[in-house]
Order: sequence, then C-alpha cells, then structure tokens
Amino acid sequence: MTTSTRPSVPPHGGKPSYSFDNNDPAAADRHNFLAEMLDEPTFARLAELGDLTGRRCLELGAGGGSVARWLAAQTGPTGTVVATDLNPRHIPDDPGYTVLRHDLKDPLPDGPWDLIHARLVLMHVPQRREVMHRLVEALAPGGVLVIEDWLTSAGKLVLAAPDDEAEALVDAYQDTLVGQVLTANGTDSTWAAHIHSVMLAEGLVDVDTVIHSRSWPGGSAGALLVAANVAQVRTQMLTRGFTEAQLANLQRLVHDPRLVVRGHLTYSTVGWREQVSG
Repeated sequence: MTTSTRPSVPPHGGKPSYSFDNNDPAAADRHNFLAEMLDEPTFARLAELGDLTGRRCLELGAGGGSVARWLAAQTGPTGTVVATDLNPRHIPDDPGYTVLRHDLKDPLPDGPWDLIHARLVLMHVPQRREVMHRLVEALAPGGVLVIEDWLTSAGKLVLAAPDDEAEALVDAYQDTLVGQVLTANGTDSTWAAHIHSVMLAEGLVDVDTVIHSRSWPGGSAGALLVAANVAQVRTQMLTRGFTEAQLANLQRLVHDPRLVVRGHLTYSTVGWREQVSG
C-alpha cells in the first residue's frame, strides 16, 4: 500500500484544455453525480477481471476518487493504486492510494501496470490515439486495460417531459453542449464506438465491450448533471445563443420529476496484454 500525496493546486487562471475545470465550484457536484451514475456498473465491470489483491493499478483522470478508493480496497495492503488527474484537488486523501498531478500528454507514471482504468477521460483528449498506444505499452504481461467513455453523438436524451417546450430546451442544450462547446475543446463524441477496434489494432486480446445506460428522472443524479454542466460552461453556452432565462429554466427543469432523461451510452471496453510465452 502506498501513501497519499497531493501536489499544490495552481490558482484559477488560464483557459483549461478540458471543458469542465476542476477549479470551478460546480466541479464537486459534477464528480458526485458522475459517481452516482457510473460507479455501480464500473465496479461490476472491474470485479469481472478477477482477484486484484497485490496488483498494481493506475486510475487515470480519477476525478472525485471513488474508483481509486474501490481499487485500493480490492488490492489490499500488498497492492499499489495510483490515482492521477490533470487537477487532483477533488481526490480525497486516502492511505490506500497515491495521488499524482498528471497530464496524459506527458509520460505515464512508471509501470508496468496490471490494470489501467480511465473513465470519461480519453474522449476529451485530442491525442487519444497516441495515449492509447502508450497505455498498452505500460501494461505488464497479462495486464488489462479498461476504457469507459460516453457515446455522446447518440442524441435525443429526453424520454419524458412536462411539455414540448421543456423537451425542446433539453434537446437544444444537448446539441449545443456536445456539438459545439465540447467539440471546440477537442472532445470526440464518437470515440467510444472506436475503442474496441483500437484495442485490437494495438494487439490486445480477448477484447470485450459492454454498453449500458438507464433513465434518470428530474431530481436524480443523471438529470442534475445537466445543471452542474451548465454551471461550468455557462459563458460558452451564452456565446452560442442561449439566454440567461433559458439557462435558468433548464436548471429549474432538471429538478422536475416529470422530466426523464436517458443517460449517455457508456461503452466499457476491456483488453488484455498477452502473457509472455516460455
């Protein structure tokens, strides 16, 4: 087991390359909502990989740290968990893992790693293909890479709404956020659907993809994530035609249980590095 360390956090300043800046006050809510939405299927997926006791695990883009905590519990005192983030300020201190500030464009923390996991990370990284190559190279023989990303290009999230105007507002939010704001910052809304083929091209074996999603009524994490997103990209939404009144209506709407939205399709793809023969 390693000790937890936390680099100092720079003051809020220059424009981040990532759309959702961890220095923003709304970032904590966003991490909490994402954990509530995704931790259960992520933990189930990772549990399928076998006994992690004593393993070396690298958690990339650790966000609020929930997956790193789970991994630390699985690896136990003889294992190693390193949790990285471009800005790790929301990863809680925990004796079970080490926290590192890390940009995926830089060399990876020293491996080799038995498990590398990244959730909602590579879709936002323009150099994602190069990063995937380096992740595969950092695996130990018999190691496993788990990449989980959203296919945000699959539109029409509204399953039910109080009226047509409310449905149109949520649709406009989704189209603007995904099609304009995130794309301008380097996000690939189709990347999730390519992960499987990329893993095969990199020589990983037993590649497997599971796709999941569920419904979220107003007041639940999946709907409230909309409000957290709006809080973080408000200026960018306003410059792309939204009004303050529309954003205020949207933030009220996501508390209305008559609104039901579909979560994005989560592609969870696993690939293994072959054992060294002989």
